[in-house]
Amino acid sequence: MAGSALYDTYARAQLEFERGEGSWLITVDGERYLDFAAGVAVNSLGHSHPHLVEALTHQAGKLWHVSNLYEIPGQRALADRLCANTFAEKAFFTNSGAEALECAIKTARRYHYAHGRPERIDIVTFEGAFHGRTLATIAAGGQPKYLEGFGPKAPGFIQVPFGDREALKAAVGETTAAILIEPVQGEGGIRPVPNEELRFLRQLCDNEGLLLILDEVQTGIGRTGRLFAHEWAGITPDIMAIAKGIGGGFPVGACLATLEAASGMVAGAHGSTYGGNPLAMAVANAVLDIVLEEGFLDEISRKGLLLKQGLAGIVDEFPEVFEDARGSGLMLGLKCRMPNGTVAAALRAEHLLCVPAGDNVIRLLPPLTTTDDEIRIALDRIRSGAKALSSASEIAPA
Repeated sequence: MAGSALYDTYARAQLEFERGEGSWLITVDGERYLDFAAGVAVNSLGHSHPHLVEALTHQAGKLWHVSNLYEIPGQRALADRLCANTFAEKAFFTNSGAEALECAIKTARRYHYAHGRPERIDIVTFEGAFHGRTLATIAAGGQPKYLEGFGPKAPGFIQVPFGDREALKAAVGETTAAILIEPVQGEGGIRPVPNEELRFLRQLCDNEGLLLILDEVQTGIGRTGRLFAHEWAGITPDIMAIAKGIGGGFPVGACLATLEAASGMVAGAHGSTYGGNPLAMAVANAVLDIVLEEGFLDEISRKGLLLKQGLAGIVDEFPEVFEDARGSGLMLGLKCRMPNGTVAAALRAEHLLCVPAGDNVIRLLPPLTTTDDEIRIALDRIRSGAKALSSASEIAPA
């Protein structure tokens, strides 16, 4: 918008939404868009889910914020539930995924410090990763486009090529504290880490006395069909960062850890003014009420298969537009043969929302509550968008 007082850091689509209903967003002009972006995998239960609305409004009528100077019962309840359903024994609540990653990095370094190894500060990460926008997390991600212009890269992060075991082993040394990886690279283009590779990382960390940190900010809370994506590999991390889906649209994240990994995080070692506030805890507990219901995760896998099979058919039908379909559960991507921004715009013209990503991919991240009918509508709209792009490419001048 010309003359806006906002920072010019976003290339926004010229859309303004007034309200949402389940998998649908409605503009101020009353146009309905099928939301297969879900706020970049945040709106895990769609828009205006009645259980979340009730939890938020009920808490809002009682107490919003007290700070972590005092006990917050909702924190204890959510921490207990997350730990009961994961590898973790300790939890620290934040306001975002980047803050959860910052806590994870500090937890790993502090662990080694507390055990007489202060030299162990290096975190090994992988090319194509995205871990957030703070100075530490852009250093962890290592992508030049996010580092440019912000001064020296924060020390203590070593990137290695994705899937290169020899480079990884060569990067591990006496100053290494941990390995940090996303089970599926989201911003990197829906690139899954093979299960055997996650098992290799777990074994390498065990052998070298390192901590394994998983970034499940985008993959967690059922997105791939399990509560957390690493479960498919049958391994557990030492530390895990989560956010996005756990709040269902409310800003909340968490760093989860084993008792051993968190042993250096003593009183005063870390803190947050807003993290774990009563509003966030009420909503996150309400999200878990739904996601942990019997059969909910199985439905994600079933619906994901329905969507992925449909996408595979569209790839076959329009090979000049799409190269392949990838991903699992309701975290899927289409690799494009033309610029993914062009494809995203064509789908937006069909009133379907998606998210561009690296490797020239568009991400499809519908609410976990999306229906079979909505999946079929989405597939029809992708097909229509692809047909329009294909026809335009045929008549474009050489």
